[in-house]
Amino acid sequence: MFRCMLKAKIHMATVTDCILRYEGSISIDEDILEAAGMLPYEQVHVSNLDNGERFTTYIIPGERGSRGFMLNGPTARKAIPGDRIIIFSYSWMDEDEISAAVPRRPY
Repeated sequence: MFRCMLKAKIHMATVTDCILRYEGSISIDEDILEAAGMLPYEQVHVSNLDNGERFTTYIIPGERGSRGFMLNGPTARKAIPGDRIIIFSYSWMDEDEISAAVPRRPY
């Protein structure tokens, strides 16, 4: 049996910008993406610690080294710059993989 398990979590990231008139997504610094093992266009869940919003979107690579977390398109209405967010990535694992799995938490 396969289960959907937490693969990586970017904890307490600060939203650096919100651009409403843009394709919907979240831009994340490429250095942080690599450290988390997340990929461009991967689906992620996002929780906003400041207003309680939760939403699902996909990743687009942001400027390497910028430390930026930018909400684009409709997701820009879910936060304001300065809000603290948590970004969750999941993976399907079989029973044999689960016991050895440790979520990445690079941030």
